[in-house]
Amino acid sequence: MKRVSKKRKEILAKHDLSKAYTLSDACDLVKGISTSKFDASVDIAVRLGVDPRKANQMVRGTVALPHGTGKDIKVLVLCTPDKEEEAKQAGADYVGLDNFIEKIKGGWTDIDVIITMPSVMGKVGALGRVLGPRGLMPNPKTGTVTMEIGKAVEEVKAGKIDFKVDKFGIIHSSVGKVSFDGVKILDNANELIQTLIKLKPSAAKGTYIKSIYLSSTMSPGIQIDTKSVNA
Repeated sequence: MKRVSKKRKEILAKHDLSKAYTLSDACDLVKGISTSKFDASVDIAVRLGVDPRKANQMVRGTVALPHGTGKDIKVLVLCTPDKEEEAKQAGADYVGLDNFIEKIKGGWTDIDVIITMPSVMGKVGALGRVLGPRGLMPNPKTGTVTMEIGKAVEEVKAGKIDFKVDKFGIIHSSVGKVSFDGVKILDNANELIQTLIKLKPSAAKGTYIKSIYLSSTMSPGIQIDTKSVNA
């Protein structure tokens, strides 16, 4: 018979795996069942009733989380010299162009977000094979290809994230840290969910929000009652 660890017993005493919780209750519960010794991320997985293979059912966009993700986001700005000071003043961690393009070609990707300008996308586009698989390629749809460099950097630093449905129809995103209080996790999670609801493709038929799970790093997923999110 498989032995159940002490930590697992403590989690099961708090978390009914067969129950669907309200979003509010889940945001409090996820803190209580986290057993990691570090400040774990709180993640959400939303399964949508869409077919991502069809262009008219693709769901992607950005959302500004009210309380940020709790993560120190490293931002690289690839821009012309006249925009460098604007980027630095806004808080960009790295600013430049050709030197960083060569560095990325050499395999450097120690960044979370890249922001650039339309006029230099010709150069940045050549990095597609490196940046694409890592989800780092700038895109006008997510606001990372823009002339408003300073504004874009400030938004990312403040908690703006981008999301895209995967091939299984699921949106994955971080919505905070275990150290956040439950209300902040709730605010962030609800902001993302309501944004997804607004982006429902007209071609999507049937149930749109099929399931939602909340979890922290190394914790079991908590099932959310989709009726509790006004889906």
